[in-house]
Amino acid sequence: MNEPGVQSLVDQETMAARVEAGEMPDWAVRHFETFTDALLGERNGTPFPCFFGAQSVRDGEPVYTAVPSMTDKDALLDFRDALLEYLDVYRDLPGRTSFVTFFKPPEREFSEGDYHEILWHLLQFLHVHDPEPWPEDIPTDPDDPHWEFCFGGEPMFPTCRAPFYDERKSRYCPVGLEITFQPRTLFDGITHDTEAGQQARETIQSRMEEYDGVCPHADLGDWGVESDREWPQYLFREDPDDSPDECPIVITREHPKAASPRTERTPKAADD
Repeated sequence: MNEPGVQSLVDQETMAARVEAGEMPDWAVRHFETFTDALLGERNGTPFPCFFGAQSVRDGEPVYTAVPSMTDKDALLDFRDALLEYLDVYRDLPGRTSFVTFFKPPEREFSEGDYHEILWHLLQFLHVHDPEPWPEDIPTDPDDPHWEFCFGGEPMFPTCRAPFYDERKSRYCPVGLEITFQPRTLFDGITHDTEAGQQARETIQSRMEEYDGVCPHADLGDWGVESDREWPQYLFREDPDDSPDECPIVITREHPKAASPRTERTPKAADD
């Protein structure tokens, strides 16, 4: 961790230092600044709805990477490797350490549909290039209430922010796509079936309504609840006509697994 390079996995102190020193590209600087401003600031006189996330940033707990392309294979393999590295170390880091990923914005303006498409392209890429098998206790059908995205053998919750949100500012990022990965183990003790979890949800949803100025999203729910589904919560839909009706990812336990990180690079030409 904290190795040189835009795509290395870095802690918050290192990311802040590299931003301050001008060592990060402008788009990554804007991502980091708008992310921290959102989680530590207020809107409509209300702090950011997820107080766990806000406190984590305040305590300097998250780790970060910046990805210079949402389609280039080598950039996405580096993204994959950073996520694997995070899964190797997060249990040894203090607090509820999440993995925040900033993506370079597209050259053209993306619609809501484009962001949904690219999110599922990224998650599908991770699944196909996952060196670990899909966990046996997690179903492969996204329409199952116990399904959630898994990678590196870990069930996790990827939360996205994107530019297309006009009112739902708790999910708004003015720069481009941003994904925060949270392994399921980070929610131990605060799941919906615990008293602490129920109190946390009431507080978060109350803050969300005040912060956003609109009702909590209809797709907001809890993992394992029969009527709720995980996948629509990753990137909340705003326009039903510009978002998927079914989860656009294919999960299989049988596909060939990647042997190890950094072994799938596209060979460079001799004169590169």
